[in-house]
Parts: sequence; C-alpha cells; structure tokens
Amino acid sequence: MPKLSPAGADPKVVAGTAAFSKFMTVLQRISDADAPLNVAALAAATGFPRPTVYRIVAALAAEGLIADGVDEGTYMLGPRLISLASRSWERSSLRVASAEVLAQLRDATRETVHLAVPSAQGMVYIDKLESPQTVRMASRIGTRVTLYSSSVGKAYLAALPADVCDSLIEQIEFARFTPNTITSRAKLRKEIRATAERGYSLDDEENELQIFCCGAAILDADGAPVGCVSISMPLYRHSEAATQANASRLLDACRAISAKLGRQR
Repeated sequence: MPKLSPAGADPKVVAGTAAFSKFMTVLQRISDADAPLNVAALAAATGFPRPTVYRIVAALAAEGLIADGVDEGTYMLGPRLISLASRSWERSSLRVASAEVLAQLRDATRETVHLAVPSAQGMVYIDKLESPQTVRMASRIGTRVTLYSSSVGKAYLAALPADVCDSLIEQIEFARFTPNTITSRAKLRKEIRATAERGYSLDDEENELQIFCCGAAILDADGAPVGCVSISMPLYRHSEAATQANASRLLDACRAISAKLGRQR
C-alpha cells in the first residue's frame, strides 16, 4: 500500500497537487463562510480568476461535495461531503476512546458535553452528548467554532507550546459574535495565560448569548493537545459553585481520556 505522505516528497512536484490545492482552497472557503457564497465572492476570497472558480464549482457540485444555497448562484457544503465527514468522525479513534468517559461526564453534570478537534483556524465538534434537562444547546456535530470565542478553542491554545500558540493568535481575524467576544490579541493572550494557570477555559457568553461553557484539553502520549472537551449550559443554570464542580469533573475526564491515549499523569 503506498504511503499517504512519502518522506521527503515536495507537494509542488507531486502530479496534480496544484490543481487539487485550488479545489481544496475553494472548498475550505465555502466551509468557513457563515452563509453560502457565490462565484464572485469565492473569486475575491481565493484570488483565483472567475473562470477557474466556475470550473472548480462545477466539478465540486458534480461530485456532490457542494450544493446550491438558498439564494440563486450561491453554494454551501454538499451532502456527500457531510456524509464523508460524518463517517470520519464516527470512526475517529479519539471519539471512540472518549465515548465512555464523556457519557459519565454528561451524566455527572447533567449538562451538554462536546468533544472538539482542531481544524484550520478553529475547532470542530466531532461528538455531542445532550443534557437530559429540558433546555439544551442548539449546536450539532460538525459545528465549527473559533479559537478565541469558544472554551474548546481557548483550552486548545493554552495547551500548545508558547511559540505555536502565539503564531496561531497572530493569524486570527477577529469577529464579534456577542458583546463579550474577545476581539484583541492582547486580551486573548491574557485569557490564555489565565486558562493555563487554572487548567481549564471559560466561555462567558462569548460565542453565543445566554450560554456558559468551560473547556479543557486532551493530551496525547507526548503531551500535545489532540482535542478538547467542553461542558455547556444555559446561563441561568450557571453559578460559581457549579463551575468549580463541573471544572473538576471536566479535568478528571480529560485526564482519563489522555491516559487512554498513553499520557502518563
């Protein structure tokens, strides 16, 4: 079986890489957008000529990787891509290793629990365990959140080596989702330091109004963050006492999952 990443291979000289890279760039832009995009917007975002974007869009649509948006001439992720992603998440070794621990965490806290992994400049939920209580989170598996507005994103940044964390922060293009969203690098760095000191992150209505979350990182055998877990609740159920109790359970859960991945305490 051929290796997926041949040692020493230069992507620039691998046959078809340049064309494939353009396809992936367009697909990523569609994925990252908050709403379906048209060809003009994709051309502006990618820097590709419109005829090139037209050809790429037509090919992606033919394969079911993108689909028509609500507005005529716009595009969003297609059913085939979503199906492929769903299968990948279902078979994720991290999701399998985390399943029992996350179920126990959800049962102990009676709140919604998310498992997220890093993806480009954000985090993607690959598992969600619903709260048994009547008011629940509207998020779903496949939801993408930013590194700076979510508890999983801030937990991930805090677990990275300082230079890697700083490099990612420098690349962030901030957008405000609520009045509480962090929109400056200085404030984010301060929050990441606080997260590292206490061991868990907080999202106090920063990603979504009326939602409070705490998050922590899962580490592999080498101590590198490979995913994050969050506990999310409606703001009216939040209290300092609840946060302290939930954070303690959260840290225990992340340590247990990390141990399954070979991490020594």
